[in-house]
Amino acid sequence: MSDTRTETEPFHPLQPHLNEENDVMSREMTGTDVKRSPSGRGSRWLWLLATAFSLFVLAAASLAAFIQFVPLPVASIPQSTTILDSEGRVLAALQGGVNRRTVALRQISPWLIKATIAAEDRRFYEHSGLDVRGLMRAAWVDVRHLSKEQGASTLTQQLARNLYLSHERTWSRKLKEAWYAAKLEQRFSKDEILEMYLNQIYYGHGAYGAEAASLLYFGKHAGELNLAESAMLAGIPKGPRYYSPHLHYGQAKARQATVLQAMQETRSIGAALAAKTKREEVFIQPLPKSKGQLAPYFVDYVRKLASQYLGTDEKLLSEGGLQITTTLDSRMQKAAEDAIAKQLPENGELQAALVSIDPSTGYIKAMVGGRDYDKNQFNRVFAKTRQPGSSFKPILYATALDERTVTATTRFRSEPTLFYYDDYRKIYRPSNYNDRYFNGEIGLRQAIRSSDNIYAVNTIMQVGPEEVIRMARRLGVTSRLDAVPSLALGTFPVSPFEMASAYSAFAGGGSRTEPVAILRIADRNGRVLFSAKPRKEQVVSPALAYVLTDLMRSVFDTGGTAHRISHLLTRPVAGKSGTTPSDAWFVGYTPELATSVWVGYDRGRTITQSEAHRAAPIFADFTERALANVVPHPFPEPEGVVRTYIDSATGLLATADCPKHRVLESFLAGTEPTESCAPAGESQPEKTEGGSSWWNKLRRWWKS
Repeated sequence: MSDTRTETEPFHPLQPHLNEENDVMSREMTGTDVKRSPSGRGSRWLWLLATAFSLFVLAAASLAAFIQFVPLPVASIPQSTTILDSEGRVLAALQGGVNRRTVALRQISPWLIKATIAAEDRRFYEHSGLDVRGLMRAAWVDVRHLSKEQGASTLTQQLARNLYLSHERTWSRKLKEAWYAAKLEQRFSKDEILEMYLNQIYYGHGAYGAEAASLLYFGKHAGELNLAESAMLAGIPKGPRYYSPHLHYGQAKARQATVLQAMQETRSIGAALAAKTKREEVFIQPLPKSKGQLAPYFVDYVRKLASQYLGTDEKLLSEGGLQITTTLDSRMQKAAEDAIAKQLPENGELQAALVSIDPSTGYIKAMVGGRDYDKNQFNRVFAKTRQPGSSFKPILYATALDERTVTATTRFRSEPTLFYYDDYRKIYRPSNYNDRYFNGEIGLRQAIRSSDNIYAVNTIMQVGPEEVIRMARRLGVTSRLDAVPSLALGTFPVSPFEMASAYSAFAGGGSRTEPVAILRIADRNGRVLFSAKPRKEQVVSPALAYVLTDLMRSVFDTGGTAHRISHLLTRPVAGKSGTTPSDAWFVGYTPELATSVWVGYDRGRTITQSEAHRAAPIFADFTERALANVVPHPFPEPEGVVRTYIDSATGLLATADCPKHRVLESFLAGTEPTESCAPAGESQPEKTEGGSSWWNKLRRWWKS
């Protein structure tokens, strides 16, 4: 027996496994499930729970120790962002640096404290730096949308971000922000954190902290703010530029209503008081004078572009120490501002806008958005509410020349005319300015010189308004344009910026470069964050640009719409005026600059004839002063242009028998006339000038 027991004992440990195998086989053969003993399963779960709890406790202890003993980093020191012109001279230090006045929490209005907590962090006194519920909600939205759109930042987190971190939207930054927030909550009381926050937060226009913002917007100390002022001020940090009552009072009031609603929901105020406060008008203190800052409208434009390029917020732009190098030429800008100031009545409401672009690079060299930035910050250079009138006609004629629909010798009658369109279901009856007509046939040069509307409408009926719209799009015009005959006369609003961009293609030999305002943006350490790479495109042929330019130069000839300013110009210039009942334009160019000038009233008030005559002198004064250091030179003649003498009375080639109306015209090669003005067989046409041969080019160069 003892031997048997000794032989079988080693097999006892295998018995449970054999039993389990038998159980499995039994279940497989019978299709039944044999219940397992709960004791083994329970012990394993207890072991897993204990391990998880131990790891959690260890992680929590480690985090607590980390928060306890690792010090906070040094707070970042705000640095003003500088905007430089093309030569590196400072145009502006954004908001003129940092405007901050530190005060104790007791010196801040209780209304502002309640409004800030209601708008930014309702559970401020309940959480320990992180609002877990809000964080989970934001994380769920981010996961669903595969983005980092939701913030869920507490006041403590916002303070940590402002003191120690950048504003980039990354998970690593959010984790650091959470740790810093926990560290702040450990080191400071809730009231101390709130005090630091209200002294640190950015309220727009260079004002940091409640005290500086209260003085800027309302002309009173932070402790003196009433409920209406407090609710408006508490709403600004969400978007200092968008909710600035100086720039957008209506949006500031709407945001104030949102804050009051939040205060009502948190029971800081009642419904009746909230409704009464919403109706109150808030008096806003005027902004301090800009002290002669150069190009304030351009600086605003650059600021907006920089925000788009970097995808960043107002705070980084204002105190991130960025260096923004622009395309602006300060000397040209001064010439533009002086030219406008000289032409506008000193105390009137007449407005003006000017923008000038270098056609070879697309660089914006000068920009004036109005007569007085301190009184009105609206930049009229980008206003898409004003009709360009006849200054739109070069786009029409560029289309017709490109389609070979008209040439310099194409003739139409200048007289009152009815035009039928839309399958003869509609009638258009245009008229000339002051009902002046030639009552006879005229050519394209004469039509451009005198701005004949009948000729323009005849042209668009020939080429088709759809083709004109396509040409306008190629030239950079994005405003709405309808395919109707009146399009020829510039009846659809276009901004001065679009007009300058379109004309820059004519000045650039048919090549249009996308307009550029910012060359590069670097951070405080010199690292380049953005570098301009403008798109360049040949939108029309160099030959077409030259022929159109040659025709547009005639507006300065005797009888031309710009003849009165011809004595002010000392260099080759092409351009076109445009006049509507409420707008006056002059858009023109040299080989170096394409410039658009608009004059009118903001509310579309009718302008007088003398007011309409101010746009062209602004253009001439600016162009001469801006290019004072540039030697005048002609527009270069490219390949594919034929210049020949034409009998202007008939539009045929001039001969010795018809010298009376002889004029030198430019044509796209292959579109020049082949018949002469003399009877057949009597005289040969006079030898043409121009063409593409090197001998003709050498001869023209020698003559010039």
